[in-house]
Amino acid sequence: MANADLSNYSATDLSKMIRAGQLDRLDLVNQLINTISADNDRLNAVTSIWPDRARKMATQFHDTGQKFAGIPILLKGLGQYFKDEPDTGSSELLRDHKATLTNNFVKSLINAGLIPVGATNAPEFGFKNVTDSKLYGNAHNPWNTDFQPGGSSGGSAAAVGANWLPIAAGNDGGGSIRIPSSFSGTIGLKPTRGRVPTGPIEWRGWQGASINFAITRTITDTANLLDALTTVQMAAPFQVPKPAQPFAESINQLPKNLHIAYSTQSPVGTPVSDEAEQAVLNAVKFLRAAGFSVESADAPIDGIELMKSYYVMNAGETATLFDNMHLSDETIKQNVEPLTWALAVTGRSITAVQYSQALSFWDNVASDLDEFQQAFDLYLTPTTAHQAPRIDQQLVSDENMAKMKAIESYSPAEQLQIIWDQWLPALTLSPFTQLANISGEPAISLPTYVGKNGLPLGIQFMARKGREDLLLQVGKLFEDQQQFKLKH
Repeated sequence: MANADLSNYSATDLSKMIRAGQLDRLDLVNQLINTISADNDRLNAVTSIWPDRARKMATQFHDTGQKFAGIPILLKGLGQYFKDEPDTGSSELLRDHKATLTNNFVKSLINAGLIPVGATNAPEFGFKNVTDSKLYGNAHNPWNTDFQPGGSSGGSAAAVGANWLPIAAGNDGGGSIRIPSSFSGTIGLKPTRGRVPTGPIEWRGWQGASINFAITRTITDTANLLDALTTVQMAAPFQVPKPAQPFAESINQLPKNLHIAYSTQSPVGTPVSDEAEQAVLNAVKFLRAAGFSVESADAPIDGIELMKSYYVMNAGETATLFDNMHLSDETIKQNVEPLTWALAVTGRSITAVQYSQALSFWDNVASDLDEFQQAFDLYLTPTTAHQAPRIDQQLVSDENMAKMKAIESYSPAEQLQIIWDQWLPALTLSPFTQLANISGEPAISLPTYVGKNGLPLGIQFMARKGREDLLLQVGKLFEDQQQFKLKH
């Protein structure tokens, strides 16, 4: 590949090489720009690039000992605002919109020594577990371009999975980092709610369900990035204490007395593929051989009620999003996809009681899960119940599509049922990830399995709030013992 350095080394190692005078950060930026130019037609992973700005940042980089010494990164083209660059939400509605500010998360990436080079593809407003916006088109899986890389951080996962670069930013509101990591063979961490910077303006993405972080190829990069971004932000609605020891310093300190629960049962009762079950069973065998106590146990959560509450939140937040834009219904409906319109209309009928009940349910889920994890240090499941869907796989029936387009003609109860029905095929692919978003717990997808069809599928570990150290430590164990299946 054109970007041999970015392909062969971690961001941590590249930083060491720059500081040793072996590499030039401007060369790395140019490598990524050249690779995007050469390969983006194949993957459609990147929707905009900023070569002049990135080269200027590399040339003017002031090395003060940041975690990273001027390493190029791609931002997710959704919710990661970089002033004066496109901020479209992957929607025709905002096709020409530019960010008016740089949000705190992106500022923190830059302060960590990372140089934004462009933005990655995502589905409209991040509502899907595939990347297929009408504005930008389908992203493609680097393992097989006939398949999806996943979503909503699909472009980032495709770029890292293809070895274009070692780190690409993402965010995760229902699995949007972990699902594409599973489908594309990468590492995907969703940190604890409140761990990384939020704001300004948007402080509680999807009521705290959504959190920014990144997709990576190595545990060390993941740990170093988490150390660089960890904060206690008193202006924010959620905080979590900083770790007693930096994550990167503790990744080789996995306790031997861990008690690990595992499950391959879909929390919403949908089918789980043989590949997903085998991925978990392989991990169970590996962990037991390493001396850990591993026991079959299901988290005590009503998965169907959990997802219903999640859809209430999605609908309410979408209605609020458009109300804040002060646009006519005609303008919105003509310029957004049917799911987005259906959520917005449904959200207008959500009562304050329903919304409050949903958030109270979330709090009880978090409490019940924390009690479960006082007995089990880690909870292991498949990341996704199936491997990546084909690009041409229909995830919404013609009947449900017609209902969404005419959502105004249904009662509020019928609208919520339509939202459930249309999402069920996609939820069947990935029913395991939403629990961590609703509970606020951290979770990580590890690339440990490749099926007979040559496509990857990840395993997911969850831990109690604030215990990303355990997730990184168990990930390092799998990595060090050559359990990762990365694309070469």
